[in-house]
Amino acid sequence: MPDTPSLDLDFVRGHFPLLAKNDFIFCDNAAGTLVPRSVAARMTAFMTECQVQPNNPYPASELATARLTEAKRLMAEMINATPEEVVVGHSTTNNVYVLSHALRPLMREGDEVIVTNLDHEANNGAWRRLAETGITVKEWRLRPENGDLLLEDLDALLTDRTRLVCVTHCSNVTGTVNDIAEIARRAHAAGAWICADGVAYGPHGRIDVKALDVDIYLCSLYKIYGPHHALMYVRRDLMLEAKGQNHFFIGEDAIPAKLNVGGHDYEVVASTTGIADYFDALHDHHFPGSNLDFHGRLGQVYGLFAAQEERLSAPILGVLTAKPNVRVLGRTEGGRAVRAPTFTFAVEGRDPAEIVAALGREGIGATAGHFYAYRIIEALGHMDEGGVVRISLVHYNTEEEARRVAETLDRML
Repeated sequence: MPDTPSLDLDFVRGHFPLLAKNDFIFCDNAAGTLVPRSVAARMTAFMTECQVQPNNPYPASELATARLTEAKRLMAEMINATPEEVVVGHSTTNNVYVLSHALRPLMREGDEVIVTNLDHEANNGAWRRLAETGITVKEWRLRPENGDLLLEDLDALLTDRTRLVCVTHCSNVTGTVNDIAEIARRAHAAGAWICADGVAYGPHGRIDVKALDVDIYLCSLYKIYGPHHALMYVRRDLMLEAKGQNHFFIGEDAIPAKLNVGGHDYEVVASTTGIADYFDALHDHHFPGSNLDFHGRLGQVYGLFAAQEERLSAPILGVLTAKPNVRVLGRTEGGRAVRAPTFTFAVEGRDPAEIVAALGREGIGATAGHFYAYRIIEALGHMDEGGVVRISLVHYNTEEEARRVAETLDRML
């Protein structure tokens, strides 16, 4: 096997039962990736072997405790955090809502929060509502010509009253990847925290919260080949400082439980170990004998994903950018370092829903709308048209699928 192998697509796709059932091309990955059978197996095993309350002194409970502990350890290691820094919750939207209430007591009236009109509403709505409590909310606005957020525009908003900067790592609409490490540096220089939304980044790149130097990082496991659940990293000292939102008898030093309102869906949490099983299977197949920890193994596997996704992007971007009646939202050039294989576009005089329906008749599963990123669609002037069309790919899509999508778009548009 070569030192730098190519992704074995037959091996990859063999892990996803849905991909084996038909030849439909799944292009709605930004809404949620498919789930490998390892995740379903882990959930089934928990529910059939130890579906009891954990932390009790009898065998089934001890097994449940061990499996939940291992799952949370692996999910923390996945993003280079410790388990006590990671809140496992029902959704990113819910996690942020709880956190906004936990951080508000740390702010004074007149303090400032910066949000963007590029972000998904999960990293917008709860923060903007702080304006009702005396916090000044400022909007870091995208540039309409390409949907980019410019660092100089952030600099103009930062003051000595800025307490928090909220920004997406990767847009779920434009696919643009922002330089979170540099944004974090500027936020910290102003004395502010940073909350980065990595939900749309997680399928495409390894997350390292320490290297990014973020205070808060958001990700949804159903976008990373897992169940419909979410992780939220909060830097340890900030989590200790934040005010608990759980039951009164859960102390302020009980991290992360103080922010885990409602507790866990045990079988769902246990199933997340199946995400690690999948990545480990890919790693062992492509890099046999490699002696790395889980985070290191992820780095190698995501490197394979990156190369595959660049191959997928070229034909689709080539067709879309060649059409004079098509407006592509976001950057139209650059590799995975600056954009993910998520392509949204509007066609002059065409209904996005009609285009998606036509793609469906061709065996291509795409979607239309605002994708819970209402503000960017509105800022770019496409809300009255019913939003835009989105085609989103990940590593298990094949080059043949990308070619078929490109040819269909070329003929249809």
